[in-house]
This record gives sequence, structure tokens and C-alpha cells, in this order.
Amino acid sequence: MSAITEIYRRIDAADRPEVFITLRPRDDVAADHRESLRRGGPLAGIVLAVKDNVDVAGLPTTAACPGYSYVPTVDAPAVAALRAAGAVVIGKTNLDQFATGLVGTRSPYGAVRDSRRTDRISGGSSSGSAVAVALGFADIAIGTDTAGSGRVPAGLQGIVGIKPTLGVVSTEGVVPACASYDTVTIFAADLELADTAMAAMAAAAGSRPFGPTTRLAAPAQPIVAVPAELPELDDAWRAAFAAAVARAQAAGLRVKPIDLTPFLTAAKLLYDDALVAERYDAVGEFVDDADPVAAGIDPVVSGIIRGGKRFSAVDLLVARRRVEQLRAQAMDELGDADALLVPTAPLHPTLAQVAADPVGVNSRMGTYTNFCNLFDLCGVAIPAGVVDEADGTQAQFGITVLGRGHDDAVVVDLARRFDGDPTRVPGQAWPETISAAAELAVFGAHMRGGPLVHELADRGARWSGPVSTAPNYRLVALDTTPAKPGLVRDPDGRQIDGELWTLSPAALGEFLAALPSPMMLGRVELSDGRWVVGFGCAADAAARGEGLDRTRW
Repeated sequence: MSAITEIYRRIDAADRPEVFITLRPRDDVAADHRESLRRGGPLAGIVLAVKDNVDVAGLPTTAACPGYSYVPTVDAPAVAALRAAGAVVIGKTNLDQFATGLVGTRSPYGAVRDSRRTDRISGGSSSGSAVAVALGFADIAIGTDTAGSGRVPAGLQGIVGIKPTLGVVSTEGVVPACASYDTVTIFAADLELADTAMAAMAAAAGSRPFGPTTRLAAPAQPIVAVPAELPELDDAWRAAFAAAVARAQAAGLRVKPIDLTPFLTAAKLLYDDALVAERYDAVGEFVDDADPVAAGIDPVVSGIIRGGKRFSAVDLLVARRRVEQLRAQAMDELGDADALLVPTAPLHPTLAQVAADPVGVNSRMGTYTNFCNLFDLCGVAIPAGVVDEADGTQAQFGITVLGRGHDDAVVVDLARRFDGDPTRVPGQAWPETISAAAELAVFGAHMRGGPLVHELADRGARWSGPVSTAPNYRLVALDTTPAKPGLVRDPDGRQIDGELWTLSPAALGEFLAALPSPMMLGRVELSDGRWVVGFGCAADAAARGEGLDRTRW
């Protein structure tokens, strides 16, 4: 049975018509899948679902509002980038209308139910995308995230959601929710596939590319902040988060509690203050002019969008100034922490609970997500176990690792440490594929386990594996504290074993500027014929040093 046949069998068997708004014909997807496998690529044969506020050429974009529908002639750049890497689009997924909500129920195409407990919500607004991945209807899915829509449904569905730094990935071809705070996200069943997909999608460069100071990994002993208080969580959910924090500590992450008040205060501004004016700017005229019944406009969504009209430009400026004040307070509170660890969602409501209090429940769902884009944070949402609910069922529990803007590689690295085998050394994170990076070969105290490895790790350098020089080098012991070897090129030498690290150009320059005499950096020939930047030493120091008859320091 082919992969596509199996996926459509699952779709038919599940009887979940609310997941897709547009599902492509099986034969068309199968033909594209065969062509993808023939052409190859990092995502060859990977099936992609796309949230229906993101353009796919030839398929309607509805934003879950039938009256708003249009058919684009070109893919959104994010979709085009994934297709270029081999991904095959299966269809367009349901969402909270105009990406306004965190519950997944605000759609005339039906409430998207949880993948396991159908009396529960799926989480929104990227509800259909998350459930499509959770039910095996797609390998990866595009979502969007303004207030948490690329994280909350990931947490509730037990999958991974990556939300990049604002502006890193193009939002062209995306129906805006709040244009200043919108991001395109990726869902996948596991972190490695999500990272691979994000690397491909990041080729759709946005307005804020990674710069020469980008950290490519977390420090060797990272500090992770956690909330000192956990509002909106009951005892069972608090216990699940405590277990996740303990697991993080066991993985080598140092934990420090912080006051989350400035974060939580800002979270309320996204819907309860003048920032909501951006939602009216996006689609307000359409909502005002359309017949709500004929267009299929959700009344809760309509109320939120129309509410943005009551604010003035001065109100918006005041709100943005307030956000900046709160951001400064929040970053001071974060201090020396490399990231912030929070529950992705504080609860998993039933459909009935949302129906009874659609605005109140939705507000609770954004407790730990609404502030993220306001503060220019990036994040990775990952599964972290289950919660035993009072009704005898189990909820999926997830955590999110949040980092400062452009620390996307750091949060992926930390998520890997939490989620993976601590003895396994992970490869590069997706930002490295689109940012400037330099390689540095080391042969002594800066190797892993050495006394100076922190000088690389603390600058965001990533360990890239063992290397060896060409067979024409030797080591000499230098009179330094701590003791270091000098690498000397010698036609009668031998192959010397070392390590390769990858770091940003700025970090390499900073490292070089701080390098004490007699150490220096120069070009070193590796055993595979490459020349990379590596350690050497001054000639006079090498002449005074004691020769070492070995291949490793």
C-alpha cells in the first residue's frame, strides 16, 4: 500500500470532515508524491497540510470564512519553499476564523475536535493543521501564530510546533490577523522532522534575517527560567509541569524561578486593548460590509474584530509603548537565563465549556502564549507527558521553550536536550542553514571536557564532531595556564586529532580578540583536504615548547 493510499484510508476511516476545508483528489496527490520521490530533496515524499489562511496556488483561501474566499495563482513563499524541498500539499485545513482564537471552534466548517478525546477542543487557531498531523493525515503542517496558534494546538495534540522569530520567515501570501505580530509556523510529530521542515521553510526569507551574532546552540550549562507562580493551572497540571521541570534539570538545565507578572500583564493587551485594532485593519472592512449569514462570519470573531474599531491611533501608540515598558521589565526578570520554560496551555477544555464561555475560556488558553510575539520571543512547543484528568481520561501535556529574538537555534537545542538522549550529540538547528557561520578546529583545552570549552559554548558555538588534521602536523606543550598545546605544521609530522566547532562570525571575532599570547588562529588543513580556521601558536613559543609524541592532547 502506498503512503498516499494509506493516508486517504486513515482520512476515510476517521470520519473527521472538520479537519480539512479543501482536500485535494487522491490521484493528484499521489502523482505529486511520485514526482517528489523522483526529484528528491530534504522533504521528498513528505505530505504537507496548509492552514487555510496561507495561499496555495489553485486552491481556495478562505480563512474559514466562505464569503471571503479567493483562489490565489501563486503559492505563499513559505509554501513554495517547502514544495521546493520536496513536500507534497494534500489540502487546506480548518482554523478559527481569520486566525482569531485559541480554541479551534470558531469556524462555519465545524469545530475541530481533539484527535483523541472528541468532546474536547483541539486548540486554535491552527486547529486543523495540528489535528491533521496528530491523526496521521499529513507528516507536517503549516500553521500561523499571533497569540499562540502555532503552540497551543501542538501542546493539546501531543506534537511539536516551532514558532520562529518574528520576520524571519516571509508572511507574504498569509491573510493577516495582526500583521505586526504574525508568524508562519510548522507542526510535526517529532522535533527532528519539524526542524528539517523549518530549515526548508526558512528559505522564504522575511524582513529580519539572522545576523552575524546568531547563537547556534545553547551554552554547556544553560540557565532556564520557570514561572514562580502558575496561574490557571489546577493541581494535576501543576504536577505535570513540576515533572517537566525536574526532567529539564536531569537533562543538565539549571532552573531559576522568576516573576512572570510583566509577561502575563502584556498577554492581556493583545485582545483587551488597542492592539486589537490591527485585527480590524486586516479584515474589518470585509466584516462590516458582508452579510454575516451569507458570508458565514462567526459571531464571536466578528465581535472581536469589530471591537478594534473603537480605538484611536493614539490608543494604539499608548498600547505599544506599554508593551515596550513591560518587555523591558520582563527581560530584566529573565536576566541571565538562556530561555523561559512554560506550560504550553493551562488546561484542555471541553467543547461545552467553550460554548458556555467562548471569550473567557479562549483568554485562559493564551495565558502562557499571548505575550510571546509582543516581546519578540521565539519558541518550540514539545510534548512533555500526560495529565490525569478528574474524569479518568488523560490530557496531552506540553511545554514551550521560549527564547529571545533570533535565539531560535538555542531553543531548538534546549528542546532537544529535554526531549532526547543526553548522550547523543544533536546536529545543527534550522537557523544555521540560513545564517552566516564559521568553522573552528580546536586541538587542546577548548575540546569537550577541557577547561576552556566554555569559551566556545558560552558564545553559542555548536560542537560539530571530531576531526583530524592532514598528516603533517605536530603538537608542542606550551608554558601557559591552563596548559595548552601548540599545533605546528611539520612536513615530518603526523595526523592530529581534534574537534570542529561551528559559530557565528561575530563570536569567532570575539573569541579571537580575547585569545591570549602565544595562541593564534590560522588556516589548518584537515584530513579530508579542507582548510578551516584553527589553532596555532607563535613560532618562538613553539620553539620553546616541549614536543609531544602523540596525536591527541
